[in-house]
Amino acid sequence: MITPCCFSDPLIYPVVLCFSGHDATAGAGLAADVETLMSLGCHPTPVVTTVTVQNTVDVMSFSPMPASLVLAQARAVLKDMKVDAIKIGMVGSVENVEAIHAILCEYPTLPVILDPIVRAGGGTLLADGELTQAILERLVPLATVLTPNSQEARVLAPEADTLDACAHQILECGCQYVLITGTHERTESVINTLYGNDRILAQYTWTRLTPSYHGSGCTLASAIAGLLAQGVDPLKAVQDAQEFTWTALCHGYRVGKGQLLPDRRFWSRGVQYWSRNANH
Repeated sequence: MITPCCFSDPLIYPVVLCFSGHDATAGAGLAADVETLMSLGCHPTPVVTTVTVQNTVDVMSFSPMPASLVLAQARAVLKDMKVDAIKIGMVGSVENVEAIHAILCEYPTLPVILDPIVRAGGGTLLADGELTQAILERLVPLATVLTPNSQEARVLAPEADTLDACAHQILECGCQYVLITGTHERTESVINTLYGNDRILAQYTWTRLTPSYHGSGCTLASAIAGLLAQGVDPLKAVQDAQEFTWTALCHGYRVGKGQLLPDRRFWSRGVQYWSRNANH
């Protein structure tokens, strides 16, 4: 006989509001957000900004949701729940940028993690120049942590001649921290660099993994969001989120013909990620 649950002392999970696209492979986008946040003890609330047609090889096409529907989804959640952090991934359109900007202005005290997605892993363009500029002008100034890879950093700061210069130019837009990831650079190890207060705050060196992964950036940004939602200090959240992501990549698996998927459920097999694999 199953004993009925007792709700007199319910668990309270930090709530993270996620704006991103739907990926039917469950490797990236909202599926990655949900899996990551639940693995880290949070309650994710996914707001669909875009419906994509993609697989582990590339994105074939995408259709942005109407901005009014993006707003309605978010406001329905915010009216009902106490949200502790906001994570933003693929936005799909300038109109959706404006919708998300409106939400951020209504809740200015919430930490905001922005993954400025410009291209898919397979190379398909996901944000044209107008959309990229809208993200830069409307969302970046309100972000707590920005998580561009090196290619995205160069797109956001095209006049900068180094990644350091890119980071400083992005910081001038108003965000608090910029974490530039180095998986696309031709270095022996992967070097991720955290910037804030007009300087380098930390560098993290990771063993470069040979395969290519679908959803690694989504995993990293969502992990930071989940840790900030729990009240973790931003510098520690950035460090621990990288360790979670790196471990998920180490245990990545192949289910399609393209990139591997991160195993964000490695913890269910007793694997620990608090192993301090990074050299700081």
